[in-house]
Amino acid sequence: MHQRQGQILQLLTRQEQVSVSELSSLLGVSEVTVRGDLDQLGRAGLLRRTRGGAARPLEGEQALEESSKQYAAAKRRIGRAAAALIQNGETIFLDVGSTITEVARHLSPALQGVTVVTSGLNIALELERLPNVQVMVTGGTLRRLQHSLVNPYASDLISRIRADRLFLGCNGVHPQHGVTNANHEEAEIKAQMVRNSKVVVVLADHSKIGAVSRAHITALANVHTLITNQHAHRPLSEYAAEIPQVLSV
Repeated sequence: MHQRQGQILQLLTRQEQVSVSELSSLLGVSEVTVRGDLDQLGRAGLLRRTRGGAARPLEGEQALEESSKQYAAAKRRIGRAAAALIQNGETIFLDVGSTITEVARHLSPALQGVTVVTSGLNIALELERLPNVQVMVTGGTLRRLQHSLVNPYASDLISRIRADRLFLGCNGVHPQHGVTNANHEEAEIKAQMVRNSKVVVVLADHSKIGAVSRAHITALANVHTLITNQHAHRPLSEYAAEIPQVLSV
């Protein structure tokens, strides 16, 4: 599937838009298959679905407040399940994004001695309500629409910390192509967090399962747990060979 989706994206670099029937003829697959590919690429932000086909994505980036509205119930369930994994005394990395924000919202007030390191300004503000959680912000350069901090300088603090767990957001989780993200600057920070964490927990709603985005973060071999919801487009058994724990909530 990845090769076929790559052909679709390559075609959209040469022309503004493309129809389902055109792609079906060009790729030698059914229109149902093409629509499935377009839906998946659209959810990953790599193209824009149109009536009867697809077009290049609009310039600019979707604000966090907008992405939070997509699959909101699923993201809440995933965030709640992830937050339940955190234990007293741990040092954790909380990445950025709408699903990771749900982890911060579901952290228990009963936690003691937990240190949270985050590159998300909105996540740091969410954690102000927890008096027994120490919050560290990475610093760096602000990406306004995502309220996230990136290089230069963001990696400096991360490189000095060895976290017990990382809760990692993404735009795609693929059996062969690993964990990917739509933004290269954020992917750089995410990859640094992976390298400095004992346990990596990937959070991805069903629209991310099987998708491949622009910037590589890490291979599935480095992921210890995947938490998703129950409507994944690909069988979760495809991930079991590489990821020890796959949870569907």
